[in-house]
Amino acid sequence: MKLFFRRAIFVVLFIMIAAGGWLAYERWIKKEPFPDGIASGNGRIEATEIDIATKFPGRISEVLFREGDFLEAGQVVARMDAKSLEAQLRQGKASVEQARHAKSYAFALVRQRKSELGVAQKDYQRLQAAYESNKRAIAIKQLDHDQAAMEAALALLAEAEAKVLEADAAINVSIAKTEEIEANINDSILKTPIRGRILYRLAEPGEVLAAGGKVLTVLELTDVYMTIFLPTAQAGRVRIGAEARLVFDTLPDITVPGKVSFVAPNAQFTPKQVETRTEREKLMFRIKVKIDPELLMKHLEQVKTGVPGVAYVRLDPESEWPEDIKRRSLP
Repeated sequence: MKLFFRRAIFVVLFIMIAAGGWLAYERWIKKEPFPDGIASGNGRIEATEIDIATKFPGRISEVLFREGDFLEAGQVVARMDAKSLEAQLRQGKASVEQARHAKSYAFALVRQRKSELGVAQKDYQRLQAAYESNKRAIAIKQLDHDQAAMEAALALLAEAEAKVLEADAAINVSIAKTEEIEANINDSILKTPIRGRILYRLAEPGEVLAAGGKVLTVLELTDVYMTIFLPTAQAGRVRIGAEARLVFDTLPDITVPGKVSFVAPNAQFTPKQVETRTEREKLMFRIKVKIDPELLMKHLEQVKTGVPGVAYVRLDPESEWPEDIKRRSLP
């Protein structure tokens, strides 16, 4: 009886193993042969990474988000301590007011110099007329004195007008410095230029960063792609914009549509040894397959980088996708 049960258990286990092997063969090993116009390559999902960094040295005041959080374009993500900049801004505004007061004084001085010049010109003209009518009654020395006074008044007017221009320049310099400080204060408020997900939080409040110090790294989820490598014979037939399909290991029952967005202009060896002809036959071209941004917008929550998968590229526009690919394709 015991021998019978042992044999029965053995037969059941054998059947289960055989069934499992058959299912694995049907699901993963047995594949519909692909036509000559379809190429495939392994790769991983990647996305454009953008670093949000400081423009100038300073202390981080607060970081508003953590890794994995979604961000909208233009959203404030961190702030730097801007107290010293705010003090500089107040000083700059005071300098602008001071320069404007200096300009007002220069204008008043111009009016005064014009009045003095007018008096000096009239005195000289009267004395000159009297001298011409009766040279004996007016001393030439007195005439020269009035002429020198008139020329001095003219020089003082020119000096006053120069002070007005100098005050204008000082105002422009002060305003420019104030605008620069205001721009730095605005830059102390760090914003994300794109809509995406935070990949890394690289700094914490209280840390002092140099200019260009990274605070966050954001993934641009509308620029997601897979990089694959194809041999020369296939890569030569790939065109920019060619249709492609992506199958991820985590979602083997779904095929995601995409298009070829990049074909490397130069080949590379895989591996890099080029000593023999056999190695030269491993010449490969890098191909980038990009997922449709509109499709990504509908599934932002599901987008994850680093996921391995396979990309299928249509080399010949006339080639039909295998039924297995069509059946699993997203609408």
